[in-house]
Amino acid sequence: MTAKDCGHHDDDRKALQRRLWAAIVCSIIFILLLILLVWLILRPTKPHFILQDATVYAFNLTTPAATLTTVLQVTLSARNPNERIGIFYDRVDVYASYHGEQVTLATLLPATYQGHKDITVWSPFLHGESVPVAPYLAVSLDQDQFTGTVLINIRVKGSIRWKVGTFISGKYHLNVNCPAYINFGKKNNGISLGSPVKYQLIMDCNVDV
Repeated sequence: MTAKDCGHHDDDRKALQRRLWAAIVCSIIFILLLILLVWLILRPTKPHFILQDATVYAFNLTTPAATLTTVLQVTLSARNPNERIGIFYDRVDVYASYHGEQVTLATLLPATYQGHKDITVWSPFLHGESVPVAPYLAVSLDQDQFTGTVLINIRVKGSIRWKVGTFISGKYHLNVNCPAYINFGKKNNGISLGSPVKYQLIMDCNVDV
């Protein structure tokens, strides 16, 4: 075999490799475009959260130490509005906040898959024992309690994934804010441990995904 013949075979091998790589790249691009097209047609809609009720077991501000003790149980419902898309709730935490400051520990919700149009209900307990609050928040909270109404925000944070057929997306950040107006009555100093009060709220939550 001459050197010319060897060079010819090398050129054929390189051309075959180039065609093979081009076919692989085109296949990957086609699959990605197909997934994107299906995704755009289906248009996933973020879940709809409702804060149904809150049972307050304790809500006491201690002065002058400016510490807050909070014990409550909330009922949250989440509805998947999508007809062809399921939702995986991978890791989702719930906690209570007052004027943007977290006042309870985060409670982890169980991992859940939500089918098309399904509704999931959670009833987590939220605890915060003698949590220090900023002095200006202590003043604001004292005033709110005096007037009888306190706005507590129930926050839900975590990650979700979308499921379309056998395709499962990457993780998306879930951020939910549920306002809860707790009416203690005028000139009230809060609720002492052992005297729970249940509030029917039915409040729509703001959801960002």
